[in-house]
Amino acid sequence: MGNSLLHYLNQRLHEEIPQTKGNSGYAGPVITISREVGCNGLVVANLLATELNKKRMMADWKVLSKEVFYRSAQELNLEPEKIRRIFKRTDKFTFEEILNAFGDKRYKSEARIAKTVRDVIYSLAVDGYNIIVGRGSHIIARDIKNSLHLRLVAPIEYRVANIMKNNQLSREEALVFIERVENERITFRKLVHADSMTDNAFDLTINRASFTDEQVIRLILDAIEMKNILVNTKTQMQFY
Repeated sequence: MGNSLLHYLNQRLHEEIPQTKGNSGYAGPVITISREVGCNGLVVANLLATELNKKRMMADWKVLSKEVFYRSAQELNLEPEKIRRIFKRTDKFTFEEILNAFGDKRYKSEARIAKTVRDVIYSLAVDGYNIIVGRGSHIIARDIKNSLHLRLVAPIEYRVANIMKNNQLSREEALVFIERVENERITFRKLVHADSMTDNAFDLTINRASFTDEQVIRLILDAIEMKNILVNTKTQMQFY
């Protein structure tokens, strides 16, 4: 019986996570921001939300990142930190480690957790008025018409300087930090089947070292206008 249980759980661990379907011309608007470590993506996201909220649309724009774990934890009836721990691992959980983490009575397969997280991200994108930072959201929400997918990059020295300043680290510690967090993000994207980093996955890639925060926001606002992702919002607001 023990071998049968192990076989069943291992099958669940490696089961395929189906793609979320549905093209939604009426979903969104949503903005996703992928970023290299040290590009201050959350700073950009919060500044962008502030500017968008000055337009007084039908709903306030919100910035989401780690909130994905809290929403997923509610769906799975698990502690958020336990979910985060799975995605922060750069190696695969073994059967024994999963049982130790969750207990056999509350066992949830890695595949089920990953699918739940993916579904939560997609749901947030469909709801609209959300700026989702990271979490493979540029791939998960790629079928939503009213969306803008951004990528923030920068030379390594620019990113090291930011990490040193933001976290009070030495240069050597900052380099280690960047490598560790990048590996954790790669693990996350692989687990939710959103690990594509090709150029055509993004509408706009911005070199953070070339522009100030204010200039970056202006570039993004121009891209929002040119891609017309708020067109349905503007049409709806005419009735108010």
